[in-house]
This record gives sequence, structure tokens and C-alpha cells, in this order.
Amino acid sequence: MKLYEINLFGVYVAPIAVLMVLAWAVLIGLRRLAVRAGVLRYVWHPALFALAIYVIVLSFLVLATSP
Repeated sequence: MKLYEINLFGVYVAPIAVLMVLAWAVLIGLRRLAVRAGVLRYVWHPALFALAIYVIVLSFLVLATSP
């Protein structure tokens, strides 16, 4: 799959920006799931944990869409 810039109302948006928004949406769902399951109680720094999960999800999306 070839990644091209996306024309959004006359502004060209890089494909990584779209992937970042998608990873953020996935992170929201995973974070809600973690709160319900009580996982965040056992994490030393919840914000740092959320950042690490975001980077993992974003990396997975980049690798999944790369040719």
C-alpha cells in the first residue's frame, strides 16, 4: 500500500498524522478497557504507561500500512 498525502479541505495532511489520530482513538478504547479491568492500579505511572501503549499502537499501525 502506497501512502500519499491526504487533501483535507485544501490542506495536504501527511499520512502519519492520520495514523496518529487513529492510534489515539485506539488508545482511548484500550485505556477505558484498562480502567475497567483495574490494570492502571498496578502501574507505577499511568500517564507514562499510556504514552508507551500509544507508541506501541502507532508503531504497529505504521508497520501494518508500510509496503
